Amino acid sequence: MTKQNIAAFFDIDGTLYRDSLMTEHFKKLIKYEVLDEKIWIDEIRELYIKWDNRAGDYDNYLFELSESYVRAITNLDKKTLDFVADQVMKLTADRVYKFTRNIIKFHKDQGHLVFFISGSPDYLVERMGKKHGAFLSVGSGYIMKDDKFTGKVIPMWDSESKNKMIDELVATYNINLDNSFAYGDTHGDYRMLNRVGNPVAINPSNELLNDIKENEELSKRAKIIIERKDVIYQLDSSVNIIKEN
Repeated sequence: MTKQNIAAFFDIDGTLYRDSLMTEHFKKLIKYEVLDEKIWIDEIRELYIKWDNRAGDYDNYLFELSESYVRAITNLDKKTLDFVADQVMKLTADRVYKFTRNIIKFHKDQGHLVFFISGSPDYLVERMGKKHGAFLSVGSGYIMKDDKFTGKVIPMWDSESKNKMIDELVATYNINLDNSFAYGDTHGDYRMLNRVGNPVAINPSNELLNDIKENEELSKRAKIIIERKDVIYQLDSSVNIIKEN
């Protein structure tokens, strides 16, 4: 009988990277005057400030950001997008969580297959995967034609898309999910976490934490990692959520 592989599936934004790769790419397209700053001011700034001040929903912020981002870069040429993506990697790719960076190294040292599965654009995810030595990296597919972005996207940010991708990876690489690991931070990672024997939620959103708590079997397996400043906390899923008045 062929030996099955152990995999470690990682989300990137908020799980490895301490922000959103798409946000950084968007900002640098403006910085290099590829895009007009008015786009950010009119469409994104208010949502970003609300989220940054912890007065807005993170998932809602990312959804609105992605809609605006897609509109803004439609018809931009691939060469420009790639140049700015390289600048993102050069200037900000080391802004990662210490826990996640170390656990990626652990899995690689153990011979596990490390997969990055992220909703960020594929050209950013692939670069991040190369930097951190992932076995394979899969992002949202930004469709190009004649070396220009068409405005069409094959999403990888939602729970269903990530679940289907795991099905493909399991079939292709003969993966034993019961012995495998997954790391995520938002509702879009829920089904990915639920598929494996060793799920880890890193700085989870309120929605993801509730998802875990409501799933009795998952809550027994799941670990909660909180990284703040230079301290890493490990909790179980019984942690209480303090509601605002």
